[in-house]
Amino acid sequence: MILITGASGLAGGQVLAHALAQGLTPKAMYRTAQEAAQAPAGATPVIADYANPPTLQAALEGIETVYLVCGPIPQLVNYETAMLTACKNAGVRHIVLNSALGAGDWPKSFPSWHHQVEQNLAASGIAHTIIRPNGFMQNIVTYNAQTIRTQHAFYAAMGDAKTSLIDVRDVAAVIAAILANPSRHAGRTYELNGPEAVTNAEIAARITRVTGTPVSYVEIPEEAQRQAMLGAGMPEWQVTAILELQEYYRTGRCATVDETVASVTGRPPRTLDAYLEENAAAFKG
Repeated sequence: MILITGASGLAGGQVLAHALAQGLTPKAMYRTAQEAAQAPAGATPVIADYANPPTLQAALEGIETVYLVCGPIPQLVNYETAMLTACKNAGVRHIVLNSALGAGDWPKSFPSWHHQVEQNLAASGIAHTIIRPNGFMQNIVTYNAQTIRTQHAFYAAMGDAKTSLIDVRDVAAVIAAILANPSRHAGRTYELNGPEAVTNAEIAARITRVTGTPVSYVEIPEEAQRQAMLGAGMPEWQVTAILELQEYYRTGRCATVDETVASVTGRPPRTLDAYLEENAAAFKG
């Protein structure tokens, strides 16, 4: 039996959908009864919270394989480590960890948190597979659609750095394939990248093409971006983490293009153009 954590989140929800599409019948972990009531057909909902270890033990009854994910929050290391402990106590045989690109070589921001969890997972002795995805295409809409709609522009301190953005659905497809046959992928770490590396200026040009409205990427000083995010109500820890992540992008280490998605899933990853066309309405006023 498989347990998929974070079933109401972006990544976990997509992993659940792809696992069901493959004919798997997993348990899906939610934090509240209201979330669990929305579980899709074929999934068995369970209610548990990383901050409440006894609920984790109950959720892990009969579970052999766990997909582990947590949102990018300061408690990530503590929460995921608590789940690792619960998995070891419950006799879980394999864990698929949703980590992040940079966990192997960037000692700041979200990647550094994931690195700590990776180390704890290795120390647990449980067979495992680690997934390190690049930035999600979905973040273009999440973080930039509002100013694109209202100002026909988006802003960051990224320079001409290129990033191989990946669709979260392709990440989920890789994870679902691993969950279907975990022993085949034991001990592996997969860094997942999109099919091409692009700059923010190139993203702006492509949004212009799919919407028919000129859109610009505006380079701003890092401090100006910090103040803008703080002014928008983001907590300081999150602002600092995002800026440190952008610093990593500017090193050029997130511009790799490879065939990992295709080799695991048997099909090529979705393209940025396809994603932008699918979501063109999000950028229109």
